[in-house]
Amino acid sequence: MTGDSRGLRFPEVNIGKMSESLIDNYKARHRHPLNRLSHSIGIPMIAVSLPLFFFSWRWALALFVVGWVFQFVGHAIEGNQPAFLSHPIHLLVGPWWLVRRVAEAVGLMRSTQNRER
Repeated sequence: MTGDSRGLRFPEVNIGKMSESLIDNYKARHRHPLNRLSHSIGIPMIAVSLPLFFFSWRWALALFVVGWVFQFVGHAIEGNQPAFLSHPIHLLVGPWWLVRRVAEAVGLMRSTQNRER
């Protein structure tokens, strides 16, 4: 527990451990290769669509909708529901998973398997 100047005590939060837990949960819900592929396509489409709304709302809307279609098709193939339906924090986990995956692929980050050794 940590405290502040008023003597209030707060539980310590290990962000790294929480991030790993969320990523592990994400990986468990995304095991099928076609689901992973659909997310690898859909997540960037959704991410690119957000700032694109300021420039071309029609293209942005198309990318946003098609990106989400990829997400839901992937989950239909996997046979489960998207995790964000149970908690909205999972909307941020998918992009974080993809960033980590790309960083591992280009050598900016050690892969999870190497960290466990």
